[in-house]
Amino acid sequence: MKLVTYTVKKTELTISGDEPAGARIGWVQDGHIVDVGFAQEWATLNKGLPITRVLPTDMLAFLESGEEGMEILFRVTDVLKGENPASLEVEGEPVAIPLDAAELAAPLPGPRSFRDFYAFEQHVKTARARRGLEMVPEWYEIPVFYFSNPHSIVGPDAPVEKPPNTGELDYELEVAFVIGKGGRDIPAERALDHVAGFSVLNDWSARDLQRKEMKVGLGPAKGKDFATSVGPWLVTLDELEDRRQGDRFDLTMTARVNGRELSRGNVGDLTHSFARMIEQASKNCTLLPGDLIGSGTVGTGCILELGTEVHRWLEPGDVVELEIEKLGVLKNRVIPPGEGREHP
Repeated sequence: MKLVTYTVKKTELTISGDEPAGARIGWVQDGHIVDVGFAQEWATLNKGLPITRVLPTDMLAFLESGEEGMEILFRVTDVLKGENPASLEVEGEPVAIPLDAAELAAPLPGPRSFRDFYAFEQHVKTARARRGLEMVPEWYEIPVFYFSNPHSIVGPDAPVEKPPNTGELDYELEVAFVIGKGGRDIPAERALDHVAGFSVLNDWSARDLQRKEMKVGLGPAKGKDFATSVGPWLVTLDELEDRRQGDRFDLTMTARVNGRELSRGNVGDLTHSFARMIEQASKNCTLLPGDLIGSGTVGTGCILELGTEVHRWLEPGDVVELEIEKLGVLKNRVIPPGEGREHP
């Protein structure tokens, strides 16, 4: 299932001029977004689906409903099989809208926390070599991560403002996952049971700011915390079973800037698996539903690694597209500092 957080575009308002409803969650089906709340209500009224729990229409609240919420949602999708969701209504509200009539936010617009790992050896080795550094043996012993800003998450097609104090703006091609089932000291062999789904992640980076921070020995912080893109949807594990190899997944990853492919790798190239990441993150610490975790950059997955001889640093007007097989395309445009923001 491809879960989304969406709003109805203003261009699709009814003739009455009513404001569109706030953000809600749904799933993608046949070029439409099926609204979770309206679908459950329709299934109850028309197919007699018993309501043991009303599904939340907010992604974080839905994740907090746990396994019960996910099981109910799958029952709702089963009831709608064979139906054309685009033709269904509940009290005058459509159960589904065309995908192009929706504006997608990040699947989880407000994660509880955001950890980003450093788990692809090729990226780590090449990026360190460009700074004249050798690999450290400790990197192979444990997967390491840093905490970034959960309040600067943006979704697909959202503009990303270039920080005014950087001359070295970069993208990072990553895969992300969201915790759906909380836990502490989670063993690797059960770790994927705690994953709600996977998404594409762009860990935007101001390299000149990051470089100064890392010389001091703390961070990254201001080199990262201005924006992180996630989307377009959160893909549940059942959609990836045909590409699953134990706790790894064979999914091609690519990055394009202004239509030109710069990066190519595979999720399966992870040195530290998702299971090991979860095991490490949960040591002496409780993970909660709605925690967002990034993999770190895939090999070749950023300008820092490729070198400015391959592509210059990003500038306003550049369009960055990150794509992962089965997880979709995450596209954002870089805009000048301050553009689009309201000023007092």
